[in-house]
Amino acid sequence: MPGPLQGKVALVAGATRGAGRGIAVELGAAGATVYVTGRTTRAHRSEYDRPETIEDTADLVTEAGGHGIAVPTDHLEPDRVRALVDRIAREQDRLDVLVNDIWGAEHLFEWDTPVWEHDLAGGLRLLRLAVETHAITSHHALPLLLRRPGGLVVEMTDGTAEYNRDTYRVNFFYDLAKASVLRMAFALAHELGPRGATALALTPGWMRSELMLDHFGVTEDDWRDALDQEPHFAISETPRYVGRAVAALAADPDVARWNGRSLSSGALARVYGFTDLDGSRPDAWRYLPEVQDQGKPADTTGYR
Repeated sequence: MPGPLQGKVALVAGATRGAGRGIAVELGAAGATVYVTGRTTRAHRSEYDRPETIEDTADLVTEAGGHGIAVPTDHLEPDRVRALVDRIAREQDRLDVLVNDIWGAEHLFEWDTPVWEHDLAGGLRLLRLAVETHAITSHHALPLLLRRPGGLVVEMTDGTAEYNRDTYRVNFFYDLAKASVLRMAFALAHELGPRGATALALTPGWMRSELMLDHFGVTEDDWRDALDQEPHFAISETPRYVGRAVAALAADPDVARWNGRSLSSGALARVYGFTDLDGSRPDAWRYLPEVQDQGKPADTTGYR
């Protein structure tokens, strides 16, 4: 049986690992052709110096049932992004889904460090990677997405608008970056809505990315061993969970109802009925303010 996104074309910008990879794979599982971009390839690593590559992501998309196409792209370089979009237009003549998941700044921010003590060059580069890349990509990709009605733009961030409004996030630069992406989705919604497309912001919960698993010294198979170090990690989710959220949004004929909204993987799971790979429905953005931030003992009862 063809998937619900058969014949659709998606661009997941920033799909080397983490949420981008999970989103790309789930779009592929729904039958989409997915262009995946990033700076780490089998021939060259970015400054992250990690083993995950965009070619690996493209292979996973194809194995899931879609068609994965890897295109090395630095989204800070407008000419490279323009060439990427020109290629999609030439090969597909359409773009139905744009996921702006570009980030690449975990190594740049300093936890709980005030702006006057934070490395300035690192903080400014974080903003370029997290904000400028999204603006460049939208500038070049949206004319292609608008060729057909019903296009979807997903701005990936960390935290819902409600949570981030009242919560200081890590430091000045990180807080500003994540708030900016939320606002970009709001602004794009005003520009795209009247033109027949939808823009929204989406956040995963506490995600078991490759970097997070390495941080705790565990794998996806034994991730619960990390609960001895951080009991609240019990609310965590795989990158495929937010991927299923994007796939559900992309297949929803009434997706315009979410235009301009700030959404989360856990909240959308309740709406669309999907689960994480283990069959659970973790809802981190209810859990964090109601349990973790209140200083209560870790207990995911009712939250997954």
